[in-house]
Amino acid sequence: MIYLDNAATSCPKPADCLHRALDRYLELGVSPGRGGYDRALEAADIVTEVRKKIGRFFRAGVDSQVCFAGNATDALNIMIQGLVKSGDHVVATRLEHNSVLRPLRHLERQGIISCDLVGFSEDGFIDPARLAASLRPTTRLVVMTHASNVLGTVQPVAEIGALCRSRGIPLIIDVAQSAGCIPIAMADWNVQGLAFTGHKSLLGPSGIGGLVLAPGLDPLPTRYGGTGVDSVNPFQPLTYPHRLEAGTLNLLGILGLDESLTLVEGHMAENFIREMQLTEKLRDGLSKIARIKLYAARNLKQNHLPILSCAVDGMASSDAGAILDGDYGIAVRTGLQCAPLVHEDLGSGEAGAIRFSLGPSTSEADIDAAIAAMTAIAA
Repeated sequence: MIYLDNAATSCPKPADCLHRALDRYLELGVSPGRGGYDRALEAADIVTEVRKKIGRFFRAGVDSQVCFAGNATDALNIMIQGLVKSGDHVVATRLEHNSVLRPLRHLERQGIISCDLVGFSEDGFIDPARLAASLRPTTRLVVMTHASNVLGTVQPVAEIGALCRSRGIPLIIDVAQSAGCIPIAMADWNVQGLAFTGHKSLLGPSGIGGLVLAPGLDPLPTRYGGTGVDSVNPFQPLTYPHRLEAGTLNLLGILGLDESLTLVEGHMAENFIREMQLTEKLRDGLSKIARIKLYAARNLKQNHLPILSCAVDGMASSDAGAILDGDYGIAVRTGLQCAPLVHEDLGSGEAGAIRFSLGPSTSEADIDAAIAAMTAIAA
């Protein structure tokens, strides 16, 4: 299989990282924070060190809080639902994944919030001035993707963060696509909350992600249960991380993320340069094929991830994807990529697009094969 669907999940995973994580998990064999004996305390200390490592990786600054969740969707739900109250206004964008859109629509349908979605340019970027025009006196939160999972465009988060700070409005970013691909500087960008997942460019296992909170951003709990501390309290403790972590932690996932983070930190810059060179090669090859339309791919030199979306005129994206898979052994993502408003604005509608997303294992031969296959399909 030629795997070009890394925006969905990285594949193959670094086997050595997973083997080391499993060995550590089997050696520990206990639940962190659920006992006073040595092994349980050791497990809790390891988890604490991974939290610190994540905070440093995202350059979250002093006194930030790292809480684990199942994935970025889980983390976004925790933050969004834990921060808003009745009558609040929220600003997001039309680039968002359903992990942002659906929680906001749910709260809107319940009559709890109102919401505005800021459109994007033809090149796939949010204009900070346009976002500023959507802010109201009742705006409680701005939540947005750092990089589009359809277009690969990296948004001007630092500029928007400065804007939000000047208005006293917290900014939350979804870094599901960008984390592990490009550097992220949460504190420098005035980002108050960040949601990440481990299984994409962080190269970790599925089922582990989390949220990073700047000091002063304190979502209320939205889930309740055992924390291993303050058990006599009939209510969820408000101390961190117990405030947002109900139930037993995914220790194997945390160890897997710990191992993969070490790998990513050592190779992120060189991997990104190579992947973007291959993305440009793919863009250049596809742009020469009649009947193929590329989206937001004119300039890949800056503010872009190794993600490229296109359509074949007169052909459903699902049909093109089936041919790529069945006839050429090439795995891509077709359809709406869980971001329906992006396609609505692109004009790709219900048919969606063919998304190619590259990763550390992508080779030049893979790109050559993809261009050749698309040439045959378009013909």
